Parts: sequence; structure tokens; C-alpha cells
Amino acid sequence: MFKKLDKIVERYEKLNELVSDSEIISKMDEWRAYTKELAEITPTVEKYLEYKKVISEQEELKEMIPLESDAEMKALMQEEFLVCKDKITNITDELKILLLPKDPNDDKNVIMEIRGGAGGDEANLFAYELYKLYIKYAEKNRWKTEDIEISTTELGGLKEAVFSISGKSCYAKLKYESGVHRVQRVPETESQGRVHTSTATVAVLPEVEDVEIKIDEKDLKVDTLRSSGAGGQHVNKTESCIRLTHLPTGIVVLCQDERSQTKNREKAMKVLKSRLYDFYQSQYDKEYSENRKSQVGTGDRSERIRTYNFPQGRVTDHRIGLTLHSIDNFMLGDIDEMVEALAIHDRELKLSAGFDEE
Repeated sequence: MFKKLDKIVERYEKLNELVSDSEIISKMDEWRAYTKELAEITPTVEKYLEYKKVISEQEELKEMIPLESDAEMKALMQEEFLVCKDKITNITDELKILLLPKDPNDDKNVIMEIRGGAGGDEANLFAYELYKLYIKYAEKNRWKTEDIEISTTELGGLKEAVFSISGKSCYAKLKYESGVHRVQRVPETESQGRVHTSTATVAVLPEVEDVEIKIDEKDLKVDTLRSSGAGGQHVNKTESCIRLTHLPTGIVVLCQDERSQTKNREKAMKVLKSRLYDFYQSQYDKEYSENRKSQVGTGDRSERIRTYNFPQGRVTDHRIGLTLHSIDNFMLGDIDEMVEALAIHDRELKLSAGFDEE
């Protein structure tokens, strides 16, 4: 760990020189990149310098205590020595957290996809409630949301919702939501009062930059269709709906939210790039699955991650065994306690995995 820290300090000193160099300053993009890197490692360097300072104080006390003849002063010094010891333990723990490899996607915006699963109409109704939950959570965080493709049922349920969320740390907070969400409750159409179990799937994809995913035009099939609403009713008579098919992977994206064909194509391309990024990342993860031990679950959309039990008023996340007895507030977007618990668990798993020296 300390070899890594020493290297970070060296890099910190080098970056300070670079951002002050007039030649670098004249190259704005390069200067911004160095400034960003400097800002990212500064907290780690400051904490390491604090660690060194406390170590120095402890060493000094260690030398002075045997030489002190005054009993009261000696007791104070011994007490201060123990304080330093506790500080060192705490700072070491903080440094370990700071050294954890940061998910490169954490600062990215999100493409979220929700689909009704097993359970027919009840599954679609639950999917719509999940959609509202995440919209409300986004509002609480002052994130911006934008619908890309919404497909509803006649009963007010949701076959599929694809929408974007943009704002600070939205992927970092939402990334653990991918998977199968299970609901247990008595449907309104159930005359016998029996509890039914239904599911909905959630996918959280980082929105990717053009430089990260390149799509060759020859690999893309573009179809223009007439936009249609629920029940097959035509929203308009123009062919503004766009369907993109990525031929090598078979991934299909449909967008009809906008009246403009151009805007629908832009939105569809944004979704396609995120799905391709997720597709290739999943392939990479399968090849190197042994390196995924420090993740909360697999992130696989076939994995059941959470149960919403309405009769008992509780929400249980099966990955961390956490149950919250506040389902009403949870469905209104009050999910911070769950989000934080998942992030802490993920961090603890990564810490227990230890550090590989470079």
C-alpha cells in the first residue's frame, strides 16, 4: 500500500509542475486533463501526509517518554502516544478506501431500462411503479430525466421504459439497481385475496462517449416507422419512429418519443452505444470472472436482487440481507439508506480482497 502511496505523491508533485507550466497552460485540453487528475489524487496525498505527520509525532513521543522524569508529564505523553496510535489506525483505514480503484463509470450519466417480467399485467403495473420510484429518486437528487422509449399497457402498466438520467454521481448511486426486482402483493383484480408474486427487470447502463464506442455504418440497419401509441393507435402519420439494428450483435433499439426523426435517431444511438458498451463489458467480465469477486452481485439482469413485500410493508435486498420496513416511503423514491448500504458493502468486499502491488 505504501509503495502505491509513494508513487501517487511523486505523480502529485509532477502534476503540480505541469499545471504551472506556461506551455501546458496554452494547451487547454491537456491542462484540463492534468488539473482533473491532480484534483482526483489530492485527497489521497493530503491524507498520506497527515499519516506521516502523526507517525513522526508518535516516533518523537516514543523517544521522549523514557527520558521524562516528571510522572504527570510522562502520563500525559503516554496518553498522547495512544491517541497517535488510534489516529494511525483510522487514517490507515481511510487511505485504504481512498486507494480503492474507482469505477471509471461512476461520474457518467445513466441509461435506465425497466421491463415487466413474469406475472402478466401485475408485472407491468409493478414495472411502472419502479419507473416512478426512480424518477422521484432522480428529482430528490436534482438529476435530469428524459424519456427515450415508453411502452405502456391498457391497464396503465409498463411493458418497457427506456430513459436517461443525468447528474452528479448518478451511475455511482444507481449501478446496484440492475437485476430482477420481485413484488409480492394482492393484485387489485384478485377476488380471493391471494398474494401473487411478479417480477420486473431493471438495467442500469452508463451513458458512453463517442470515443468509447465506435459504430461502423455498415454494421447498422436503420428503419423508419410510424410512431404508435398503446393499442396500436397512430400518434402521427409521419415516419418519425427510428429502429436501429446492430447487425454484428443483433441488438435492436426503437425510439419514437420525439416527433422529429433526427431527434429520435440521436436518442436511439445514445441507447445503442450504452447497450453495446454493456454487451462488450459483460463479455470481458465473463472472461475474467475471477476478478469480479469484489462486486455486489454479478449485475446480471437474470439475478433476483430485491423483494418488495407489500402485505408485510418491507423491502429486502438479498445481496446484503438488508430489510427496510418502510415500503411506502421506499416506493416514493426514499432509497438512500439502501443505496448507501450497498455501496458500503461493495467497498468492504473490495477492502477484504486486499491490494495488489503494482
